[in-house]
Amino acid sequence: MTQDASRHLFQRHRAVLPDWLALYYDDPIEITHGEGRHVWDADGNKYLDFFGGILTTMTAHALPEVTKAVTEQAGRIVHSSTLYLNRPMVDLAERIAKLSGIPDARVFFTTSGTEANDTALLLATTHRRSNQILAMRNSYHGRSFSTVGITGNKGWSPTSLSPLQTLYVHGGVRTRGPYADLDDAGFIAACVADLEDLLGHVRPPAALIAEPIQGVGGFTSPPDGLYAAFRKVLRERGVLWIADEVQTGWGRTGETFWGWQAHGADGPPDILTFAKGIGNGMSIGGVVARAEIMNCLDSNSISTFGGTQITMAAGLANLTYLLEHDLQGNARRVGGLLIERLRAAAAQVPAVREVRGRGLMIGVELVRPGTDSADPEAAAAVLEAARADGLLLGKGGGHSTSALRVAPPMTLTVAEAEEGAAILERALRSIR
Repeated sequence: MTQDASRHLFQRHRAVLPDWLALYYDDPIEITHGEGRHVWDADGNKYLDFFGGILTTMTAHALPEVTKAVTEQAGRIVHSSTLYLNRPMVDLAERIAKLSGIPDARVFFTTSGTEANDTALLLATTHRRSNQILAMRNSYHGRSFSTVGITGNKGWSPTSLSPLQTLYVHGGVRTRGPYADLDDAGFIAACVADLEDLLGHVRPPAALIAEPIQGVGGFTSPPDGLYAAFRKVLRERGVLWIADEVQTGWGRTGETFWGWQAHGADGPPDILTFAKGIGNGMSIGGVVARAEIMNCLDSNSISTFGGTQITMAAGLANLTYLLEHDLQGNARRVGGLLIERLRAAAAQVPAVREVRGRGLMIGVELVRPGTDSADPEAAAAVLEAARADGLLLGKGGGHSTSALRVAPPMTLTVAEAEEGAAILERALRSIR
């Protein structure tokens, strides 16, 4: 396929799909196939993939174990809905329930993280008989009507209308905001005091929903321990804690299997949501909650495509591979190397404000040199330069998309980490 053919596809895309359906790059690319940590576009160009379909390709492109499981399941039955017993769904639910750490856990499968968070909100508000939700500033939780209503990032929340009353809490971004100059202990204390003050003025909300590391927000996070401190305050008032692990789950952060575990909380969250990586590209999302919360709904419900056999087969194979090959450990080791390599490179580039993250979830924030002002144009330029040199990245950020997001498949090798870091360093130096 020629570049003209790609441009023709772009024209067709624009003619039939919504204007707000975002695309990367001045000349968008069509990815036709992948293998391991690499993908190819329709023009035959090969790229090292450091974004994995927005963290969905968790293990590897075309992982043989997952491909085999999907193919074999497709030869039996693809789908029957949740109205019938479904062995792959039960098998995966049992494994996730155990891994979640939530006692007497129940698991409900959806097709996306948006739908998972939507379900968590339904459960929390029904269980608590309240439509008030606490959410973090700079957060992102999905694109449904309820989840954009609790998203604390105006770039991804197109309406202020919502079925929920949302109250936004400080703490999701360590290095910006009114408490940024405090040390970690002081930062946590100030955020807790703010939360306590807020709760003193309103009726007890249904829940706090929080990403342990904010994904769309640019891979920002509070100091470890913040959510444990929040949990103590919330528990006194019966307020639930929803951990949005759509991007942070399954060991991607390296040090812990779930993002919430970095905070030293005395027990798991009341509700945990997941999606993205577990399906390795197949559409799987879900909610885990203890039985009294999950079973609080008093009407019938189903999920037509949530838990369908072919996606469950993929999830089982993917999770098995991840655990048997200790990809959490690989994320810790290779991710640690990569973040240090990027910090060393960034030290020579005045436009880089911060390199942050953990494991294979790394953010590089760009600003106008000598200021603290976000520079989305520089981020876009680096994205283009990296692509031209054979590397695909993501981007995000709170006030603007000025942070590069680095999240390769968790099988990333040391050699590939070095290669990608070298390309990103060249791209960063090109904007000096």
